[in-house]
Amino acid sequence: LDPRCELTLLQDGLKELLNENKFVDCTLKIGDRCFPCHRLIMAACSPYFRELFFSEDGKEKESSKEVVLDDVDPNIMDMIIQYLYSAEIDLTDDNVQEIFAVANRFQIPSVFTVCVNYLQKKLSLSNCLAVFRLGLVLGVPRLAIAARDFIADRFETVAAEEEFLQLAPHELLALIGGDTLNVEKEEVVFESVMKWVRSDKAKRAKNLGEAFECIRFRLLPEKYFREKVETDDIIKADPELLKKLQVIKDVFGGKLPEKKPKEKKEGEVNGEAGAEEEEELLPGYLNDNRRLGMYGRDLILMINDTAAVAYDVAENECFLAAMAEQLPKNHVSLLLWNLFVILKLFYLIQLDSIAADWRAMPPMPSPRCLFSMGECANLLFAIAGKDLQTNESLDSVMCYDTEKMKWHETKKLPLRIHGHSVVSHNNLVYCIGGKTDDNKAINKMFVYNHKQSEWRELAAMKTPRAMFGAIVHKGKIIVTGGVNEEGLTALSEVYDFGTNKWDTFTEFPQERSSVNLVSTLGGNLFAIGGFAIVELEDKNIGPSEITDVWQYEEDKKTWSGMLREMRYASGSSCVGMRLNAARMPKL
Repeated sequence: LDPRCELTLLQDGLKELLNENKFVDCTLKIGDRCFPCHRLIMAACSPYFRELFFSEDGKEKESSKEVVLDDVDPNIMDMIIQYLYSAEIDLTDDNVQEIFAVANRFQIPSVFTVCVNYLQKKLSLSNCLAVFRLGLVLGVPRLAIAARDFIADRFETVAAEEEFLQLAPHELLALIGGDTLNVEKEEVVFESVMKWVRSDKAKRAKNLGEAFECIRFRLLPEKYFREKVETDDIIKADPELLKKLQVIKDVFGGKLPEKKPKEKKEGEVNGEAGAEEEEELLPGYLNDNRRLGMYGRDLILMINDTAAVAYDVAENECFLAAMAEQLPKNHVSLLLWNLFVILKLFYLIQLDSIAADWRAMPPMPSPRCLFSMGECANLLFAIAGKDLQTNESLDSVMCYDTEKMKWHETKKLPLRIHGHSVVSHNNLVYCIGGKTDDNKAINKMFVYNHKQSEWRELAAMKTPRAMFGAIVHKGKIIVTGGVNEEGLTALSEVYDFGTNKWDTFTEFPQERSSVNLVSTLGGNLFAIGGFAIVELEDKNIGPSEITDVWQYEEDKKTWSGMLREMRYASGSSCVGMRLNAARMPKL
């Protein structure tokens, strides 16, 4: 017989005994409610009840037939008793912490474990601080560590919450002391601590000395230290902190404090195990180990139908950002705040770069292909494209609100197109080029102002084109390649927002369509992949995908080949994104 089946039969039997009030030998009384149960079951599940019902020699205590429990919600206790008999409990975000506390009080490890698992699985920005504090209060290291790690990964966001200011001193120190804090700058830690102190200055100023040990002042820019730390009124009012500031200033000047040998414990002599001379460690405020979040790099993220791969051009290294086995090749990618968003036909998914996983978002109501995406003020816009059923070009624009997580239709484009490009700049969305239903490439450009719900036509490109690369780079729109009635083109153009004019830009080295243009935060412009007409293996001339990488050299005004073949670029959409190389496996 399957052991799982035996367990189910046992639980069913126990539940039946409880429901039919058979062999009941004790009652738990909470307020005006009574809960009949079996002492043997309660004792087997809880050391607390075992001690309550039985003496040390195992004999039953006669006085234990009715037990009064104070300061307990009867509904919570009812749920726990039902769980002990059935292994079923309906945990929710509203009741889990109370059930957890009762299970801890009455030493019921099975319920305790179920609650810990639930809270770990449900960790979110809205509850992580509460769960962290709960884990500390109840002495559950596993839960406290899981919540601490979650907070460390999202420290800057969590530190901005009002609840962060309610942390006790020991809770704050437990969060800010570790190497795993995901902050790019130590300024974030210092400012979070000072904000916490100022929220209750009278009580917390005395804790600043301890907090100083967790702030890595040597990672601060010296100018910031002089202007923000040395001039802070709370710090200047504390003589002990001023001494530490002087030590830090000496370190900035190149003078580290001398390390003294550790004092030997009484009875230790040279040669004893562990009695070797050791130098004292530097104080915590002189720690210069980088935090985990300080390994960010400006990378090119390539998303294909198998994986999202981050490429460091300077170091010629690739990292796995996330697997992407469910993505088709015909998708569109867009960078929005720190998250990467991909739309495929009508499914919307989002890359959580911390968890290295994808999150499903509400699907777009109208499936389409050959569309393009723009953004402004936490809104995504899926613009025009081709209807999958009729194969006709569209003029509709679907808008997704990332805060409300809802789609709605907004102002239509003035004409029906597909194969166009879209870029965003200063909360305006620009729709460029594309093809009409008669398969003619156009050179028109329209700008959308969402606040005014208005499309306006701007200056047209010199060359009509569709299926081309477009990007905002250093405050200007750059377009490269594409296809029109004459075939593929290598022509490039640049648009000046201030003058509303297009000018010629450096021609790409090869006539090509569907090239990915990427502008990194470091100010570099790259062109990746695309399709060109080449001689195929059978000696015929035809279109073929190219997976090379080019960089535009501003000083020489030329395109320079960086990599002849980047296998992860095949079928990829590409964006420039700052990612943490220390969090991703190297390929």
